[in-house]
Amino acid sequence: MDNTIVVGMGEALWDVLPEGKKIGGAPANFAYHVSQFGLNSRVVSAVGNDKLGAEILENFKEKNLNCIIETIPYPTGTVQVELDAEGVPCYEIKEGVAWDNIPYTVTLQELACHTRAICFGSLAQRSVVSRETINRFLDAMPEEENVLKIFDINLRQNFYTKDILCNSFQRCNVLKINDEELVTVSRMFGYPGIDLQDKCWILLAKYNLKMLILTCGVNGSYVFTPGKVSFVETPKVEVADTVGAGDSFTAAFVSAILKGKSVPEAHKLAVDTSAFVCTQHGAMPILPDELKSRL
Repeated sequence: MDNTIVVGMGEALWDVLPEGKKIGGAPANFAYHVSQFGLNSRVVSAVGNDKLGAEILENFKEKNLNCIIETIPYPTGTVQVELDAEGVPCYEIKEGVAWDNIPYTVTLQELACHTRAICFGSLAQRSVVSRETINRFLDAMPEEENVLKIFDINLRQNFYTKDILCNSFQRCNVLKINDEELVTVSRMFGYPGIDLQDKCWILLAKYNLKMLILTCGVNGSYVFTPGKVSFVETPKVEVADTVGAGDSFTAAFVSAILKGKSVPEAHKLAVDTSAFVCTQHGAMPILPDELKSRL
């Protein structure tokens, strides 16, 4: 599989922010940043047959972002985003939208067979149609050792269940989670009262993961691999907003690993990329050459 294809699968939507609407959805943010690092990426999602859907497709085209996005008879997804005083977003995510109903097609089956890495989350699994599509795609991917299935958990509102999380933990081989999400998962799965690192070691072993990435905001981030842990401090930057910063972290990390970099090298690039995105407005800024040239 020389032609490495990296897929971001799930929600494509508009974040309706106080200053106007911005294109959003973790899979698109992820795929866009992967493409900036020079890998062949795809966004897989669905939009409505409406003005907002047409604008998403046009926007991706302008960004030269390759996508497999079906147009279906549901409204295009929107999210009302309110930012608090620190620029941290709070979301109200509309339900019954196009990305809840991503169809599994022959094109997707074909794509899955040639996919070297996928990033998926819990949000797009809130509805049965998209959840089954994601699961079928994961099952159709090659069984090779170097194939990455990244579950970027992304807990939002109440759109997740223990069953969905458990199934995703079993199907992924890389888990990305933040400190708040880890506390929530620990409560659900009954690992209270032990420190965050111990919880990570438990999850790594229990689900036989290649890697577990734990981000702790200003308190740094960790990458756990069997027997080793990498820690990188979070650089202090002037934050514009944190929207999409985590997706850029995942994109940089995965791109670096696929290009043969070590875990510490990939981790450092991910931290620096995420820090840069925090200094910009919106989730898809153009990355500086200094970052891209490191691959």
